[in-house]
Amino acid sequence: MPNTAIKEEARILVDKLPNNSSWDDLMHEIYVRQSIEKGSADSKAARTKEVKKVRKQFGLS
Repeated sequence: MPNTAIKEEARILVDKLPNNSSWDDLMHEIYVRQSIEKGSADSKAARTKEVKKVRKQFGLS
């Protein structure tokens, strides 16, 4: 993704935050966005596991 696209997405993200937002609020939003994008890329590249298999692996119901 070109840097200009990231910069524009960052501007949009900042504009959506309430006026009384903190740096922590901004960092959280960036982290969430980054995590979603990474998860989406992993899913498209078939780098995921079925929930059933993970639950079984960790002994969860």
